[in-house]
Amino acid sequence: MNAEIVLQSVLTCPHCKHQEEETMPTDACQWYYECKGCGALLKPNKGDCCVFCSFGSVPCPPVQMRSGDCCGS
Repeated sequence: MNAEIVLQSVLTCPHCKHQEEETMPTDACQWYYECKGCGALLKPNKGDCCVFCSFGSVPCPPVQMRSGDCCGS
């Protein structure tokens, strides 16, 4: 079964709760993201490969493509 990869994810800042829709990279993990609401530098939670897996509404494309293997880890 080939599911379509979702590239849009809504990041929610854990500090100020600001939400921003972003396009995720398809070939790499994004380790840092600066909140457009409060300016906080978001980093992945322990055990997650990227900010989309920690704070996004959709996991990153590598996780979607590999059925849970976070960015090849």
